Amino acid sequence: MTDFERKVYQIIVNMHLYGKNPTLDDLKRKTGKSEEDIRAAVKSLLMEGELKWDKKEEAWIIK
Repeated sequence: MTDFERKVYQIIVNMHLYGKNPTLDDLKRKTGKSEEDIRAAVKSLLMEGELKWDKKEEAWIIK
């Protein structure tokens, strides 16, 4: 996991603990990165199995 992936993961985990799902705009604001960079990091986290998306609940499942 790269530093940026770790940062995105930690933001998602922290917001999840407070019952929120971060939007793309939240992640852009908190990381200062582009949509493309964030999508690549999230895709990598999904492929590594660190995150899963529950479509029914519309919430992240954190490993």
